[in-house]
Amino acid sequence: MKPGRFDLVLAGSCGEAVSLLGGREEAKPVAGSQSLGPMLNLRLARPAVLVDLSGCAELRGVTEQAGSVVYGAALTHAEFEDGGLVDATPGWLPQIARRIAYRAVRNRGTVGGSLAHADPAADWVVTLRALGASVLLAGPEGEREIALDAFFTGALATALGPGEIIRAVRVPRRGAGARWGYWKFCRKLGEFAKASAAVLADPERGEFAVVAGAIERAPVALPEAQALIEGRADPRVVVEEALPFLPPERRALQATATARAIAALREGESE
Repeated sequence: MKPGRFDLVLAGSCGEAVSLLGGREEAKPVAGSQSLGPMLNLRLARPAVLVDLSGCAELRGVTEQAGSVVYGAALTHAEFEDGGLVDATPGWLPQIARRIAYRAVRNRGTVGGSLAHADPAADWVVTLRALGASVLLAGPEGEREIALDAFFTGALATALGPGEIIRAVRVPRRGAGARWGYWKFCRKLGEFAKASAAVLADPERGEFAVVAGAIERAPVALPEAQALIEGRADPRVVVEEALPFLPPERRALQATATARAIAALREGESE
């Protein structure tokens, strides 16, 4: 299929993009178009106007701060994968990026676009949620920052208001003592995950997280995260209790993904 007719407007700045969107339902922002493009072709989305953000310099910068690194929303998955960006973590961001779909998709898709689309099976959605990231939003009422645990409100649903765009993503810095694990089940390379889990252990900051993804709703932070990571809680039991809405076979797959993500974290500790 082909998309319906629409006008394409190129925004030269973040402020201009917000102005062009104007809070109109018929206007949609676009950057890499790896999520919106297929929806246009299937006519699941039929905006009258597309506002292209890819030329906005503010959306492509990287700013280092004392406790975090702020990444422009229009940075591509490939730019993270290739390691040319400052990494707020001990090398985890390139590892995450290279697992996303195919290189052709990574060359165009953007981190902000992935978060705005909020597909429950998307890699950035579950991993950045586990890393404690937040998004910086720009809109008609100015700028605001919101943590990803509050930003994702459901499957393909976010807290973005009318006319708002994701300007940047803030990722907390993680030291050499922090450990990380991620696992996802796909039937074939490049396909969306059927179950995924991201695990963080940062004893220096007292932060532990085990996040379940690809569950057809917003990512869920499992309880007893530190106990799970330290082997004092059984992933099968925790998943059964925390995700009762999943069918039994999906819960079993999610429990395995969780166990393997924790194993990946432990293997990193022994390196």
